[in-house]
Amino acid sequence: MSYRSIGELVDTVCRRFGDRTAFSNMGAEMSFIEVNRHSDHFAGFLLGELGLKKGDRIVLQMPNLLQYPVAVFGALKAGLVVVNANPLYTAHEMRKVYKDSGAVAVLVLQNFADKLAAIIDETELKHVILTDVGDLLPPVQRVVTNFAVKYVRKLVPRHGLANTVSFRDALAAGARHASKPRPAMEPGDTALLQYTGGTTGGTKAAVISHLNLLSNQAQMLAPMRLRLDEGAETVVAALPLYHIFCLTVNCLAFFNYGAHNVLITNPRETAALVKTIEKTTPSVLILVSTLAASLLDSAAFRALDFTGVKLTVAGGMALRGATASAWKKATGNDILEGYGLTEASPVVAVNPTWDVPRVGTIGLPLPSTDIEMRDDEGNPVPLGVAGEMCVRGPQVMSGYWQQPEETAQVLKDGWLLTGDVASMSDDGYITIVDRKKDMIVVSGFNVYPSEVEEVAMANDKVKDAGVIGVPDDRSGETVVLFVVPADASLTVDELKAYLKGELAGYKRPTKIVFRDELPKSNVGKVLRRELRELL
Repeated sequence: MSYRSIGELVDTVCRRFGDRTAFSNMGAEMSFIEVNRHSDHFAGFLLGELGLKKGDRIVLQMPNLLQYPVAVFGALKAGLVVVNANPLYTAHEMRKVYKDSGAVAVLVLQNFADKLAAIIDETELKHVILTDVGDLLPPVQRVVTNFAVKYVRKLVPRHGLANTVSFRDALAAGARHASKPRPAMEPGDTALLQYTGGTTGGTKAAVISHLNLLSNQAQMLAPMRLRLDEGAETVVAALPLYHIFCLTVNCLAFFNYGAHNVLITNPRETAALVKTIEKTTPSVLILVSTLAASLLDSAAFRALDFTGVKLTVAGGMALRGATASAWKKATGNDILEGYGLTEASPVVAVNPTWDVPRVGTIGLPLPSTDIEMRDDEGNPVPLGVAGEMCVRGPQVMSGYWQQPEETAQVLKDGWLLTGDVASMSDDGYITIVDRKKDMIVVSGFNVYPSEVEEVAMANDKVKDAGVIGVPDDRSGETVVLFVVPADASLTVDELKAYLKGELAGYKRPTKIVFRDELPKSNVGKVLRRELRELL
């Protein structure tokens, strides 16, 4: 590997691609040279003005804006550890992350500063940097955007934070220190504390090193090089950069490949997203299954010209078979499904770019990645037999932040125990059966929620589905199915009759609940724990 740190990668890549567009957002573009200059200034501010030192933690809390790559690269150049925080966190959720990480600095979007104000006294924060949505847009657009966000859309609540610094002032002040020496970095130094529910549940942070991230972006680029041209691609980044998947894929791998990353601030605004896709004519789309389904519901999207699209990748959650088929029919392109988890920085496997994807599988292991399936006693199982998927490779984390017992549960002899049940075919393709902890046991038989959801989703009258198990005195557990109908004429009895013809008796739901929508995470995963609260 040619880089020892993310900062070294950024410096080298920006010199190489120069004036080409690296990132764009809301129609404004930022070149590789500008990314490097701004991130140098931010690093200078953190080191020279704030006096932060290598290993200090800084929280970044914002959606996809031009500020994010500048901030994450600048912080990593300064030797800091980045703590990514979902901007949609409640104050309660923020408190957990801020306190556990011991962060001493934060860069937060003004829109969420009121929540920070509510918990800041309980944290170790010493420095608060505030940014507005339009801070890195051209001058006129910046003024108009920030005025509209604050006074027209009224999206900036009042807050009582004192002694804060604006992001633009931080960059200006940091320019005076940009040429000063940075801390010496080693590949094993920590780059991220990435919070996750983890393989064992509960909030915890995966300790991700520069080596982990550098390795994983290189592993992903290897198959992409067979289909994509270096320095010539435009990639829509519709997932949030604070999510480890988009951070590694878009902000690192495609950035390293000289691509233009189009940052989507709010992918839920489907009409605006479709207009952006039409205007930027991307060659690569990075999506989740639920977003792909949402786009397919748009007539304006289906009317677009997709001849320039070379690659569509679905990450963050399992790809629905029905969505994959509908996408192929509407766009003429396959969706490549992959698999990853935060603890592996995150990508572990992906369908190959040189062949037709096998829908329903997560493809093949990435280069330098070992995968084996194990039974409940930890013994490897034969090919074709389902077992817990275990992963070994340079992308695997060193452990959970300050949680040795949790670390010991998932890292054993260099192997990461993913908590996912999978099988591998004779030619290496991997099929996820489900998460062990989500498995439902009905009268001694295992029921995997994703299988029931997939069958339900194959019904044209079902738009979305989620499955949980609930305790039952007679069978141990029973299956409950939550459904978002696509057709108002759908009835419970009709759906039960359909499922009777598709599933064995023990897999059929004993209760079906119709909902207008299902609770989902920021990347579109159905939150099964919240489904339980709906009963």
